[in-house]
Amino acid sequence: MESTRGFVWIHSAPAALCPHIEWAASAAVGSPVRFDWNPQTAEPRAMRAEFAWSGAVGAGATLASALVRCERLRFEVTEEATRTSEGTRWAYTPSLGVFSGTIGLNGDILVHENRIKRALVSEALGGKPIREALDDLLGTRWDAELEVFRHASEDTGVRWLHRVS
Repeated sequence: MESTRGFVWIHSAPAALCPHIEWAASAAVGSPVRFDWNPQTAEPRAMRAEFAWSGAVGAGATLASALVRCERLRFEVTEEATRTSEGTRWAYTPSLGVFSGTIGLNGDILVHENRIKRALVSEALGGKPIREALDDLLGTRWDAELEVFRHASEDTGVRWLHRVS
């Protein structure tokens, strides 16, 4: 079975949910997980944490699904591409729900052709304007909502995921 790795950012979680989030993440990756929780300065009484994970291809989806069940948190999960699978990013906020997008090698969101065609057809039939549809396909609203929580953690140390030779 091919393995991959990724990252989890819990941007905002009520303190009472922290143990439940760790249990959900542990079940998803198949081994005990302990987060290093810190106060989230962008939201009173909320906590934030980061976690690097490794596991089987698809573990990122399992992890994101487990965290969605906690409902009252904001998070992002990434899973790196392998030679047989695409990279993926999931983002969740209570107000927007789940966003999922394919990640290119440089970290950009990639939108598959059929999703763009569907957005064009929808607009032609009186649906959502193409600009809004493309913003949804790129996760623009999720990024806008999560940005304040990302910046609230800027005082934390830098964590290098890979060493480039």
